Amino acid sequence: MPAKTRTPRNTLSSELIVRTALDLMEGQGSDAFSLRGLAAELGVGPMALYTYFRNKDDLYDAVRDHLMGLIPPVPEGVAWPDQVRAVCRGLRALMLQHPCLAQLLAGRPLSGHETARVAEDLLGVLRSAGFDAQTAARTHTTLFTYVLGATSWEIQMAAERQDPQERRRLRATIESLSPTEFPTVVELTPELSRTTGGDEQFDYGLDLLLAGLQAGG
Repeated sequence: MPAKTRTPRNTLSSELIVRTALDLMEGQGSDAFSLRGLAAELGVGPMALYTYFRNKDDLYDAVRDHLMGLIPPVPEGVAWPDQVRAVCRGLRALMLQHPCLAQLLAGRPLSGHETARVAEDLLGVLRSAGFDAQTAARTHTTLFTYVLGATSWEIQMAAERQDPQERRRLRATIESLSPTEFPTVVELTPELSRTTGGDEQFDYGLDLLLAGLQAGG
């Protein structure tokens, strides 16, 4: 294996470190990521990274801020439910494109300035729609956890479907279910298999939340 090319002197930057860290997280997974591995990829000593980031969590926040900054702004000139849909769909699309973001958001949910910006956008929509402070806050948290949970589930199920061993395990589990003990689960297995992800399923859940919000408003 050829040796890593060292980063030219005076070209290391926080932006380069963040981009390289993101590439490694997407290639190896966040669980396998390490500062030592990042330093080796950049061709620098591990201590060089501490000039820019205090620790791994600090770097994680920077990677997450970089990704969250890619979410499009709230569309103007449309009704507030469509603005909410746009924010939620934008976050989901970003997590599907960069699955490591789901882990970063779940691991440190209240860190990062760009996460606060997305919260500001969503809360601003809800307050402008006339919801009181408590309702706006509760709705924001409910929507955020729905998007994070639903999309994390979708990412995990997609990974399992791509693994032949996991597909065999899932099929064996389904086939082992007793129709006497689990009649409804067995009956609805084809329908349940279509609820593990996709735009239609995500929008179904989002529309239920928005319908409840509008009914209670």
